[in-house]
Amino acid sequence: MKLCLDVGNSHIYGGVFESGRALLTFRKASKLGSSSDEYGLFFRSVLRENDLDPNRVAEIALCSVVPEMVYAISAACQKYFAIRPFILQAGVKTGMKIQYRNPLEVGADRIANAVGGIALHPGENLVIVDLGTATTLCAVGKDHSYKGGVILPGLKMSMQALESGTSKLGSVEITRKDICLGRTTADSIQSGLFFGHLGALHEIIHRIQLEEFGGQRPRVIATGGFASLFGGTGLFDQVMPDLVLRGLLAVLELNADRL
Repeated sequence: MKLCLDVGNSHIYGGVFESGRALLTFRKASKLGSSSDEYGLFFRSVLRENDLDPNRVAEIALCSVVPEMVYAISAACQKYFAIRPFILQAGVKTGMKIQYRNPLEVGADRIANAVGGIALHPGENLVIVDLGTATTLCAVGKDHSYKGGVILPGLKMSMQALESGTSKLGSVEITRKDICLGRTTADSIQSGLFFGHLGALHEIIHRIQLEEFGGQRPRVIATGGFASLFGGTGLFDQVMPDLVLRGLLAVLELNADRL
């Protein structure tokens, strides 16, 4: 079995794979300062609670946008699984040509998403939308080139900005709305969050299509915790909640000779 871990600002998203099949996915809230023992015990426990033997884990791969957490999680993998994890970072094989001026600026999670998209749809132009703490869009050419991306505040971050920057607007449940015009303050905030994000994504995807793909629509893949919120809007061709994990799995296989 292979354990893949995406260490984000809000959550650690993990998955266990065998022969390319997902046996389990799970989430744990990210918390700076957690010890390697906390992580190790959690990982082993979540496997056991889902009827998976932790001793069957043969490889571990991780990517992270929170460098402060990598050491503790790496130590947990070595102590509790006797495995030194593969870390997606600069210098590893990805099968992509990154066209950022400074390729080191591209987040490891965005690289994993792009590799996961290519593994699923080789030879297609792609736009990958990750709706997490931040909302990111990545354009990937059919020649497997990482063309660039767009970053904007995520839904929860936008709500928190409203709450902290105003005296009378509080937090609300982030939910899908069918009617734009709100009749209460909570409805109005929810509508602004949903339709504002929907409109922004429509515009950004349209501009990427014109600027990078000659007007031809790319395949648009959504992932991340809020992706399902926009299902059925016509925005996405596919929703893949575990795309980052599948990308990690693909990168792990590409670098098998270096493990």
